[in-house]
Amino acid sequence: MSPREEPAPGRPPRLPLTTEADWDDETRRRIEVLNRQNIFTALANHPDLLRRWLVFGGHVLRKSTLPARERELVILRVGWRCGSAYEFGQHRIIGREAGLTDTEIDRLAGDIAAAEWTEADRTLLRAADQLVDTRRVDDATWAELAAGWSTQQVMDLVFTVGQYVLTCMALNTFEIPLDEGLEGFPS
Repeated sequence: MSPREEPAPGRPPRLPLTTEADWDDETRRRIEVLNRQNIFTALANHPDLLRRWLVFGGHVLRKSTLPARERELVILRVGWRCGSAYEFGQHRIIGREAGLTDTEIDRLAGDIAAAEWTEADRTLLRAADQLVDTRRVDDATWAELAAGWSTQQVMDLVFTVGQYVLTCMALNTFEIPLDEGLEGFPS
């Protein structure tokens, strides 16, 4: 499978999707709150991992110091760069809720330098690309981030990229299918 290829339709995921019959009461409550999305029913194969991962994921997604729009720019870019149609599709929805336009979302699947972005957005996206590519931010990008963001925001940026690289690796490796009605990558 190429980095931006979805699993073949009808092909079962490598990690089976669990069902209600597989869940204990605690897992059932979590899965219900999470709308039975495929990622969560797959990770329910390891309830302790799911529970602990959700704590960190909850910080990154709901309690981070990054503004929602900027957080979603970064997550969508990571989803694209890591070749996860599932992650890109889920955050296409969340990104819209955070104020991103469809045009902005589609631009995240291209050359950041060639697209129309504010300098602040371009800096965030360049940092995301550097973290995906080299696992670090270079000095020039660090200086730009530090000039516009608090220390906590820069830390949350790094951990957001790390969280979503990890999530994309899991989704791609386990070949988790898109949830019904979910739009993946731009055409």
